[in-house]
Amino acid sequence: MNPKSAIKGRGAQLNVPNRFFELRHEIRDDFLEFCQKEGENADKNKTKYLEVFPKTIVNKVTSPHVGMLYSMNPYQGCEHGCVYCYARNTHEFWGYSAGLDFERRILVKKDAPKLLEQQLKKKSWKACPIVLSGNTDCYQPAEQKFKITRQCLKVFLKYRHPVAIITKNSRILEDLDVLKDLAKYNLVGVNLSITSLSEDTRRILEPRTATSKKRLETVKSLSENGIPVNVMIAPIIPSINSHEILQIAKAASDYGAVSIGHTIVRLNGAIGEIFTDWIKKTMPEAAEKVLHQIENCHGGTLNDSRYGTRMRGEGKIAEQINNLVKLVRQRYFKDKGMPKLNCNLHEQYKNGQLKLF
Repeated sequence: MNPKSAIKGRGAQLNVPNRFFELRHEIRDDFLEFCQKEGENADKNKTKYLEVFPKTIVNKVTSPHVGMLYSMNPYQGCEHGCVYCYARNTHEFWGYSAGLDFERRILVKKDAPKLLEQQLKKKSWKACPIVLSGNTDCYQPAEQKFKITRQCLKVFLKYRHPVAIITKNSRILEDLDVLKDLAKYNLVGVNLSITSLSEDTRRILEPRTATSKKRLETVKSLSENGIPVNVMIAPIIPSINSHEILQIAKAASDYGAVSIGHTIVRLNGAIGEIFTDWIKKTMPEAAEKVLHQIENCHGGTLNDSRYGTRMRGEGKIAEQINNLVKLVRQRYFKDKGMPKLNCNLHEQYKNGQLKLF
């Protein structure tokens, strides 16, 4: 991609139409030419934070593939800008595009801590790990401004309720004090995504995320403080990061992770168009090869919603990837694993303090 023509700091390079809208917005070439002649920017490329007011914050997860029963997301949309992100499609439900809007229109749920507390105090609620960031990263740049994730972690601690975290940002270490307190009661586990050890790859795939080096240092810091870490090599994209599985797994083990997980990339809904546009602009010589190899993993299509195969793929390429992950799991994580979180304390703390009788 020509650096001068790229939208800096963003993964997606366009706004795809929202599937729920009849009308679509397009920037015409004559308008772009006018802006160039006038020395104006056609696109200011700024992030906007928009407050929303959901009635609940904890969501039941029905998919059998994601390994969680409940999740919550303090933010919708994600400024990290990972071009492959499955969560992009959910931004359409809010009336925005899965493309650039997903990275630049961040919906903020300031009431999340209060809503979480209401949920945990319900007499009918039985403790079960709730996952922060089942959809969008709770430690994206917005967290530095709003601190909603930190407030939620304090609620989990107050009620002695188990919580799991998915992130790819070293900003999680800003909450190390609360995480250590949760870890004393075996109430927290962290899933940290490391997609590549190459900064060149990381920068174009995930433009506003922490560097690979910082992520490994984060794994080490969390592990040294008694917080178990599972490293997610997710997604694995053929011919982009598939050759790094061995190196990532070894580095994760060396830095203290107790397990690894993985998924094979799938480009559902609008993500197929976003990714195809991105790779043809970013890696034009490799674009067709990569796209065909992704299709090879999903029955000849970029879009795969089939239970049983969509996360692990099928075919020769997917088989090679899955076998390699099994090999490195045996080599670097044998007899290791994430501990089961403690669900036994919460009932005693439903009123925010220990019951004596």
